[in-house]
Amino acid sequence: MPAGGLNPAADGLLDRYGRRATDLRISLIDKCNLRCTYCMPEAGLPWLRREQLLSAEEIRRLVRIGVEVLGVRELRLTGGEPLVRKDLEEIIGGIRADHPELPIALTTNAIGLERRAEALVAAGLDRVNISLDTIHRESFAELTRRDSLDKVLRGVEGAAAAGLTPLKINAVLMRGLNDQGAADLLAWSLQHGYELRFIEQMPLDADQQWKREATVTAAEVRQLLSDHYELTPTDEDRGSAPAERFDVRRRGEQAVLGRVGIIASVTEPFCSACTRTRVTAEGRVMSCLFSTEETDLSALLRDESATDADIAHRWAEAMWVKPAAHGTDRPGFELPGFTRPQRSMSAIGG
Repeated sequence: MPAGGLNPAADGLLDRYGRRATDLRISLIDKCNLRCTYCMPEAGLPWLRREQLLSAEEIRRLVRIGVEVLGVRELRLTGGEPLVRKDLEEIIGGIRADHPELPIALTTNAIGLERRAEALVAAGLDRVNISLDTIHRESFAELTRRDSLDKVLRGVEGAAAAGLTPLKINAVLMRGLNDQGAADLLAWSLQHGYELRFIEQMPLDADQQWKREATVTAAEVRQLLSDHYELTPTDEDRGSAPAERFDVRRRGEQAVLGRVGIIASVTEPFCSACTRTRVTAEGRVMSCLFSTEETDLSALLRDESATDADIAHRWAEAMWVKPAAHGTDRPGFELPGFTRPQRSMSAIGG
């Protein structure tokens, strides 16, 4: 711990390895209207009760503390599926009123987004990341256990029409399900001007069926795409961004069609540059996706005697003990010391 103890106002969300969290991710709800195989069981999970969820005002207060006291510089709202919350526009509007310059993004499956996109933009939303693993209907239904591809595509179109750009598409490839459709998904994304990002599957599925050998790796993704396109790493400074980005060209041509990103959390981890702090839908800080320890902020938020400084200090304490990588002292999901978190991805927030 720093000499003299933690000083959140001066040090922000600093950890023992010198990383400072400036990217806040708040889950709004654990509930989702899809059942993706890499996330949750077909029957769903026991959902939080409404009174357990952080309220719009509690979320607004947390963001204010994060920005004004702890040095947060960007915000992403996640789930579950955040569009399930009927007060999403109220949440975003309150945050925007407090922080006119704060970048606010949303991660969503886009179901119903075409009906709400304009209102979300009016409330203050800047952009969206949309989860879409395939553009083939049968593969989509098998992966999500729902025949809802048309609904998602309407949501994507609605987001683009409302100006929620740059629009990013997040895709997880599953061996034998949608991996051979990777180039088709990229072609579709390039055609519409979206930036596609492939994400290696991590051991965060509620069924706990993840196996390292079943993961479609970043190297495999590059090969699948290179059979159709030429990929050239961009010369930009990646910083703390999780995705390695590539310019995409047709083979033998000079024109850049767009960009694609690959997030190699399993095989090429980037933990040493992590700047993220996560708060679950019921108000628990998770310093890492793979944390086995959580710090409750909701009790302080609901304690009338607790000050913003009290909450900031508890939050800073939680981040100070952030592990070096993957919940332990070094990256690697099959190394000694790695323990899966009890929560699945939908219960953590992306």
